[in-house]
Amino acid sequence: MDGKKPDLIVGIDFGMTATGVSYANLSIGSESVKWIQKWPGRSQANENKVPTILVYPNHQSTPSSWGFLSETASEQNAADKDYKDWFKTFLDPVRLREKQAEDPVYSPRSVQEVERWYEDYHRLLYKHIEFKLSTELAGAPWHSAFVEFIFSVPTTWAPQVVEKYRKVIEKAGFAQCRNHTLSIGLTEAEAAAVHTSLEASGIFQERDILLVCDAGGGTTDLSVLGVSGTGTSSLSLEQLDVVFGATIGSAAIDYDFEAYAKSRLDLAHLSTPLPLSPEQIAWEMMKSRDFQNTKCEHGGPDDAPMFSVPIPKLDLAYGNHTIGIEYGEMKFTREELRRLFNKQVQKLVGLIDSQLQTMQRKHPGQQVVHGPQLANHLILAGGLGHSPYVQDRLRARFVRGGGHPNATNIQVRVAPDPQLAVCKGLVGDRLRRLKVGKPVLKWRCCRASYGMICKEIYDSNNPMHIGRPTAKDAMNGKLYVTQSIAWFIKKVIHTLHIDARMFMDGRANRYPWMNPSHIASTGKCHPATQGELFPQASSSPTPKNNSCPIIWVSEVNLPCLFLFALFTLADEVPTLDAHILCEIESDLSTADETKFKEKNRRFWSLGKHYFKVDYEVKVLIGPADVRFELWFNGQKLSKDQPIRVDWIAAPPAELPAAPVIPDVSLRESVLSTHYSQELGVDGGKGLLELETR
Repeated sequence: MDGKKPDLIVGIDFGMTATGVSYANLSIGSESVKWIQKWPGRSQANENKVPTILVYPNHQSTPSSWGFLSETASEQNAADKDYKDWFKTFLDPVRLREKQAEDPVYSPRSVQEVERWYEDYHRLLYKHIEFKLSTELAGAPWHSAFVEFIFSVPTTWAPQVVEKYRKVIEKAGFAQCRNHTLSIGLTEAEAAAVHTSLEASGIFQERDILLVCDAGGGTTDLSVLGVSGTGTSSLSLEQLDVVFGATIGSAAIDYDFEAYAKSRLDLAHLSTPLPLSPEQIAWEMMKSRDFQNTKCEHGGPDDAPMFSVPIPKLDLAYGNHTIGIEYGEMKFTREELRRLFNKQVQKLVGLIDSQLQTMQRKHPGQQVVHGPQLANHLILAGGLGHSPYVQDRLRARFVRGGGHPNATNIQVRVAPDPQLAVCKGLVGDRLRRLKVGKPVLKWRCCRASYGMICKEIYDSNNPMHIGRPTAKDAMNGKLYVTQSIAWFIKKVIHTLHIDARMFMDGRANRYPWMNPSHIASTGKCHPATQGELFPQASSSPTPKNNSCPIIWVSEVNLPCLFLFALFTLADEVPTLDAHILCEIESDLSTADETKFKEKNRRFWSLGKHYFKVDYEVKVLIGPADVRFELWFNGQKLSKDQPIRVDWIAAPPAELPAAPVIPDVSLRESVLSTHYSQELGVDGGKGLLELETR
């Protein structure tokens, strides 16, 4: 928006079971964070979220309903319609493959099918957001107002999945208007932490350390943060460890209840045939308000020893005391429901224990503290975190059960508006940045190391070069070690502030480039680790168009003792824990050619005649995504797509859910790689030079 203050800020938390939308209408001078409570199908009631559900008529690509409209009996039970829910995690190909292996019949057929569901749902969501909020704007109609859409993403998503999500929501209509923008904001745990700090800032003390747990429908994220600036009007948070998560959530309780109910219905069906198949009945029982209300209230003061769930279309006279069916309802004990909860609670406790153990190794003398008497606080957000039973079990484990060595006085608190904490945190953080010029989350820990493929001069005295692939360069005759990696962010070594700017330094010799008619694209530029940057030879094993530097990401999950040694190896050669994240191509066709530096243009010059072009590729590492900008002559090129990014699919193996030793603290950092491209003008091949600014 080129520095223009937005008229409207919209935060969107796309959830496994439900989606929340918050907003701040700055066009009327208001900075309060509100949220949409009126949804199609619930116009007479206030609902904080809308169900993440779609229904498709068979053999049709357009949904017949979404959200609350999909929860009617005619939509849920129609034989000629297909009901889609709980598909959020399947945008990740790794998670989809796991689900297909577990349930090949009812799993999505492909990621492309999931992308279609995403796009359809977000298109309908966008239309409703426009319908509800366009009438609240002042000074400009919806299509010309300055609107910012900010989305959260799970911690478990790799950058490739985040980029896929960005493209899907763009196609759905977000940011289709000239003055509308969309961005991937904080991860879900970060947004929940920001919301808690803004809504309950008075309970924090300087240098407090908080463990925030966002337990939702499909995933659970954890974040450890330190508090600073409590004596000012702009309290800040600093991550002390990477945000990490796991597939823990309330949807798993629904899955298990459905399976348990079906097992009992199968026995009843053998005795006396039921009006519907056990599979259909179990699914409808799980979706029923009777079960959902009981689940949400489990652990509360009004818990009864027994509860029952009606069996759809079953005669009230039907009874099977052996199976526990009376008067057309199936009876359950609280202990049976408790067992379903405990599977998720045990995983949640293990995740929190893992985080506390990591903190103990990194800060052995430091408590996860809160308050003047060092009372430790575990802050819960999300739907599962709102459960009274989950809260009680966590208190039993970490408070009454003796806690953890570096959290001996822990207290369990619930975030304000736990189900809305994520979407409200997205908007609150943006408002804070507009108001005081800086966000709430001041420092962020990087979850991975980033670098680029390079080659370096072969050194026979360097033991790391022995046995490595080498190649002699045709231009200078020197021998180089190929396929090395130059890391410009390391998980353990670098600490970066959000406003820090890093530059890849180096000076290279001249190498063959491309035909001068192809000035619009750059060559593959690979910085070396010894202070020099060189282009990869054209015989690279992954040549695409010989025009893009390759960004690598390293996922390291080893004890601290081995990290330095491993990174030393990684500096020299790609290892199994590193994989290609993306390839980028820069388009300089809009650059001012008068700024190109002409070399060897005199007739007496012995070298080839060429132009040298200096430009920068800036890398912006956000909470969950990686973005790139192309700069030339001190200005960002404004062409629609001056830099193209081809994202490479993540490797088949699932990335670790809980990285153990992440030490790189950073906020959304801007890194810049400087290139100097030399283009021949005599009909021969051009030349490339990379040099330091």
